[in-house]
Amino acid sequence: MSHIHLINVSDGGVPKLPVDTAEVGLRGLTTDRQADTIHHGSPDQALCLYSLEVIEALGAEGHPIFPGAAGENLTISGLDWAGVTEGDRFRLGDDVVIEVTFPATPCSKNAEWFVDRNFKRMSHDLHPGSSRTYARVLQPGSVSTGDPVVAVVTAVARSEETP
Repeated sequence: MSHIHLINVSDGGVPKLPVDTAEVGLRGLTTDRQADTIHHGSPDQALCLYSLEVIEALGAEGHPIFPGAAGENLTISGLDWAGVTEGDRFRLGDDVVIEVTFPATPCSKNAEWFVDRNFKRMSHDLHPGSSRTYARVLQPGSVSTGDPVVAVVTAVARSEETP
């Protein structure tokens, strides 16, 4: 079953550090800040998500990355990450509903987590299925580590319903 492996926050910058619970507002985790509000923090970037399995695969390649290092708010375990796409909606725990918006652009501030500082290793364009992704918050609430992550609507299912 897919679940929230870690909730990560910071006062700006990376790495983000784990917390057990967090309140999710329309602009993201209420206790999280972004150092660069020009490139981060819009409503379509309310939450940054990353896959635990992708992080582990990158680690197996020799990259010293770890959950929270790349600035993700939620490290998710158990999702078919390569299949997560724009328009997918997920319920997080009992309350929160999010919609995936677009892959996060690799940031040079993540270079230290990659061999030869090649932070583009997590580029969606160069390595599909290896990037972080952004999501907008459709329904705020609280989340806790271990909460289930359940697909509410997938973009594929929604496109099949369209006449």
